[in-house]
Amino acid sequence: MTPDEQARAALVEAARKLFAGPVAFLRSAPALEHLPDADVPEVAFAGRSNVGKSSLLNALTGRNALARTSNTPGRTQELNFFDVGDPLAFRLVDMPGYGFAKAPPDVVRRWRFLVNDFLRGRQALKRTLVLVDARHGLKEVDREIMTMLDKAAVSYRLILTKADKIKPTDLAEVAEATTAEARKRPAAHPEVLSTSSDTGLGIADLRAAVLEAVE
Repeated sequence: MTPDEQARAALVEAARKLFAGPVAFLRSAPALEHLPDADVPEVAFAGRSNVGKSSLLNALTGRNALARTSNTPGRTQELNFFDVGDPLAFRLVDMPGYGFAKAPPDVVRRWRFLVNDFLRGRQALKRTLVLVDARHGLKEVDREIMTMLDKAAVSYRLILTKADKIKPTDLAEVAEATTAEARKRPAAHPEVLSTSSDTGLGIADLRAAVLEAVE
């Protein structure tokens, strides 16, 4: 292996070991005043409602029920924090889904303010992973979040979910188009990851990407 390949393999193995250890729910924050202290690095997961965020978090951590999954879009209405590692290494933040929610407009508006204020003002936030359904590609609502992150200079990376639900040729096209768009964005990571919480595709790389972001 080349030195780069050796370093990559070491990162993937370190991430595997870390996520195989303790991962625990810390708290839910319905408003900014309920946030935990920003004393360790954080990686946030953002995405449209029903993008498969909870399933991906469960696959990432190797737990069946760390994050609640639901067929009802808009189930996650708060920022949910999870501690990773003992001693504590970093936190994962599960954010409310955006774009569609079966909720009153004032509740949706409150979620939007919570998400925007958190993303723009959180010093401990090292990277936001913006999840995109591989079957649909980038939607306008995804681009709105990307533009907000660009303006706030918050580092983010695009992650394709449900990659097993489309043909490999279609996945390659979506990945190529998404990567091309990411590379035009000032705050976006240039590489896009394709994942599946059902088959495990890309999960090891996603763990490594999280560890890479916080180190």
